[in-house]
Amino acid sequence: MPETPVPGDGPLLTVDGLTAGYTGVPAIRDLSFTVGAGEVVSLLGPNGAGKTTSLLAMVGLVPLMAGSVTALGAAVDPKRPYKLARRGVLLVPDDRGIFPGLTVRDHFRLAQRKADPAREEAVLGRFPALRGLLARRVGLCSGGEQQMLTIAKALLGRPRVLMIDEMSLGLAPKIVQEMLPSIRALAREEGIGVVLVEQHIELALSVSDRGVILNHGRVVLEGAARDLLAHRDQVEAAYFGAEEFAGAEVGA
Repeated sequence: MPETPVPGDGPLLTVDGLTAGYTGVPAIRDLSFTVGAGEVVSLLGPNGAGKTTSLLAMVGLVPLMAGSVTALGAAVDPKRPYKLARRGVLLVPDDRGIFPGLTVRDHFRLAQRKADPAREEAVLGRFPALRGLLARRVGLCSGGEQQMLTIAKALLGRPRVLMIDEMSLGLAPKIVQEMLPSIRALAREEGIGVVLVEQHIELALSVSDRGVILNHGRVVLEGAARDLLAHRDQVEAAYFGAEEFAGAEVGA
């Protein structure tokens, strides 16, 4: 595995003043943040805050109305989002993107442009529960096993930036508590920049370097994860839409 790049390396992902939405109506306004190699940045907020739209805009699946997104040193091209994936910027959607009638092994094959046994073995080492499920149809797997497969598929592509939308959706809290630390370890050990969209505030911040809280399509609070965890009153007020925190930085 590659060593975690030293601090000071340039960001893998730069989001600058991102405004995006649907049919001319913005769902997210003026979002800005960066993600460096080995960093985990959480986008948090209630339903309808603009988190998923932000991810879709970052990979070119929703056109920008204003601002810019630069990934791996190049501007994101909304007309060719597949090129971004080939360069190593991958989105794990909240619907998991799986085929219930196919086996786990089938999904591994589909996730690779060419067979890479060494990489498969490395990924199975991270998710050993999948090793005994390779011949099982995914529709017969549990929700936690399906989510492990979803992350494993992305890792087979050797991502440099990984965006994960609501990994915890439909999962028991115990499973989420087991899986989220693996995302932190992946970022650190493989130098992956991770954008994590979550509704479980404390769990997400516990594995993140920084957090950005969105509400009604705008940033209402942001800061280092440890500072956000230390100021839960501010975080909760921002999460539920208190106006005095709009655009604030925690502790300021």
